Amino acid sequence: MRAPLSWLREYVELPAGETGRDVAAKLIEAGLEVETVDRLGAGIQGPLVVGKVLAIEELTEFKKPIRYCQVDVGDANGTGEPQNIVCGATNFRVGDKVVVVLPGAVLPGGFAISARKTYGKVSEGMICSGGELGLPDDGTGILVLPPEYEPGADAVEVLELVDEVLDIAVTPDRGYCLSMRGIARETATAYGLQLRDPALLDVPTPNAEGYQVEVADPRGCDRFAARTVTGLRPEAASPLWLRRRLQKSGMRPVSLPVDITNYVMLELGSPLHAYDRSRLEGPITVRRAAAGELLTTLDGTKRKLDADDLVIADETGPIGLAGVMGGIDSEVADPEQDEQSGEWRGTTEVVVEAAHFDPVTVARTSRRHRISSEASRRFERGVDPEAAAAAAQRTVDLLVLLGGGTAEAGVTYFVTPHGPHTIKIPASHPGRVAGVDYPREAVVRRLQQVGCDVYGQDELTVTVPSWRSDLTDPNDLAEEVIRLEGYANLPSTLPRPPAGRGLTERQRLHRRVGRALAGAGYVEALNYPFVGADSFDQLGLAEDDPRRRTVTLVNPLSDEEPAMRTTLLPGLLAALRRNDGRGSQGSQGSLALFETGLVFLPTGEETRAERLRVDARPSEEEIASLGAALPRQPRHAAVVLAGPREQPGWWGEGRAAGWADAVEAARTVAHAAGAELTVRAAQFAPWHPGRCAALYVRGADGEEQLVGHAGELHPRVVKALGLPQRTCAMEIDLDAVESAGGGVVPAPSVSGFPVATRDVALVVDESVPAARVEAALREGAGELLESVRLFDVFAGEQLGSGRKSLAYALRFRAADRTLTAEEASSARDAAVASAAERTGAVLRGAEAAAGA
Repeated sequence: MRAPLSWLREYVELPAGETGRDVAAKLIEAGLEVETVDRLGAGIQGPLVVGKVLAIEELTEFKKPIRYCQVDVGDANGTGEPQNIVCGATNFRVGDKVVVVLPGAVLPGGFAISARKTYGKVSEGMICSGGELGLPDDGTGILVLPPEYEPGADAVEVLELVDEVLDIAVTPDRGYCLSMRGIARETATAYGLQLRDPALLDVPTPNAEGYQVEVADPRGCDRFAARTVTGLRPEAASPLWLRRRLQKSGMRPVSLPVDITNYVMLELGSPLHAYDRSRLEGPITVRRAAAGELLTTLDGTKRKLDADDLVIADETGPIGLAGVMGGIDSEVADPEQDEQSGEWRGTTEVVVEAAHFDPVTVARTSRRHRISSEASRRFERGVDPEAAAAAAQRTVDLLVLLGGGTAEAGVTYFVTPHGPHTIKIPASHPGRVAGVDYPREAVVRRLQQVGCDVYGQDELTVTVPSWRSDLTDPNDLAEEVIRLEGYANLPSTLPRPPAGRGLTERQRLHRRVGRALAGAGYVEALNYPFVGADSFDQLGLAEDDPRRRTVTLVNPLSDEEPAMRTTLLPGLLAALRRNDGRGSQGSQGSLALFETGLVFLPTGEETRAERLRVDARPSEEEIASLGAALPRQPRHAAVVLAGPREQPGWWGEGRAAGWADAVEAARTVAHAAGAELTVRAAQFAPWHPGRCAALYVRGADGEEQLVGHAGELHPRVVKALGLPQRTCAMEIDLDAVESAGGGVVPAPSVSGFPVATRDVALVVDESVPAARVEAALREGAGELLESVRLFDVFAGEQLGSGRKSLAYALRFRAADRTLTAEEASSARDAAVASAAERTGAVLRGAEAAAGA
């Protein structure tokens, strides 16, 4: 809403020196969002006057029309002699009043005017168009003024060029501020001044002589005022002051009847519509549309109506969408002058409609037909129903005053009776909400400033004014008291949580995992939790894969991704592809991303969610029923990586990221949760069948549980998704890993005794997993074993077909003494014996000796 300061001063007697920025600051303190304060005419300097064209000489020797004009500017030039001005526009004639800029003046944009020779003549100034003065340019050329202004008059005052306009972003709960009346009320309250309410008019009582109106849907239309004005002069144009106020408010002048209805809408906030009475057939009816009815709206679009649309109709059918846009068949005609007779033709009789329509009905109609009009914006946010009769009267008064019409005695006013809305609120409630002690007198005074009637002592009975439909409960009233008392006066205090509160263990694990992966070189990527069927096809998932079973949204953000994700990989891989395509590799030339988030796994046992009431807190049973309607939502962690994991340099050769890095990321996650991870070879989409690892943890019952997979992606998946070659990925169930971890991760102990290291190389069958050999070594080594690390895998002809060598580094340490060489060797031998017994492993050197 654009509010000119000059217009605002008509309703609030602001201090003389108060600027637009001062008013904006006050309104911002009161809770309004003033985006900008536009200073109109700030760049205009020097003499800018009204001139009368005395003579025009056409200069025909040029390719384009050039006119040498004599213009009377009164005494503004100091001599009283006419000014000689060269002008290229042709839309004015002798006798017209125009705007003349005299030498020495400066126009907006720093355009200085001086006397100069052009087209063989000396031009002593310039005749201006609207655009050159900073006004909206309609493209017609020179600005021609009404004839009543005298030559030499100050055009800056005539055109109201200097002004300040407040551009206010009106939030949906403050629809009353989409009018000068509403903004003036807020300004008066902010300054503590009296409001001159423009809606306080003498409105005649309804009678049987008014234009016949039938309201068939009183729920959709609870107020309808109709007035008739006859004898309008078709040639009557909107006065300059009216056009300028519309322009400053961001609206385009059209014709006198239309301009007046727009002006009153901006003034009082009540949208109006003017019908050409000669084009109406029978009484006006407010009803619901019949499905399939047609209406051509003012924008020239033929629309097929819905049965839920509220329409204004006559005997011929719909003539307008109620509260949205009128129909073209009953619009006020533009004035036209007969070239031969000179007579004007146009609308001479007008029926003025001022009504109040249901906000929900208007909003739905507006969205259904994709029409956003000034009227619909206001009705959707709430219009004062009691202002309809005053708006109709104000429109009639202006039509009579400016259009030379006569107001008919008939007055139509339909009203659906209903009592005022009252709210009971303890006088201490605003203070409890704000945490500040507001005296009862302050609460009552602030509510009265809003327009409420307040009664009572400790418990107040508040009657809400008709223009504040957004005030529905005690908290709304508390907000009004708090904002008027000043948000800046509220103390800034930190909340004090009760002792023992803080992050849950699940939240702590989430942060530990994030820090651990970030420390390992991964960058967090947050993705939308939505997927489409194409994502599963690109991952190569089988038709019966459980991950294809998704929860589908009723109203998705995108039709291409209507389902909730069952895996984190589609979003992460898409982020990897985007970053790779834009050259966003990291400092090492690689890409490594991670994400922790929920996946949504339907079980088939979900119940139907019940629609909860909104006027009370749901019961525990209702909350439980909502939980039962939700799918299972475990938290997963996933990584994707591609490119060189280590760059080559003076320190040695580089290394490309591989499946082992994805497995190591899984170990990093498990270590953060305090869980022991077991890795085994597997085949699982979308991973490469020969480079895929299954990830297991041991649960509380001692049974191994599959928690995820890691490895290199299948080449077909890499090609389908447009990923870099040899892209690797890992995904793990973080909740399952947390359950296996056993809670808090203990801090590592530091021993004061040295470690004893022993290396063993064991030859086993190719089918024996390395994790199984490692478990056997741990079991046999006993309590002295501190750690086991696989550091080499070898297979060759010297070992024989189907055999491989696994080399492990065993670290032994005692907590209370330094181990002897014999103790360390004995523990190593016990570990080897256990591996031999459980896996058939043979020491590599011992196998060669036995063969000899």
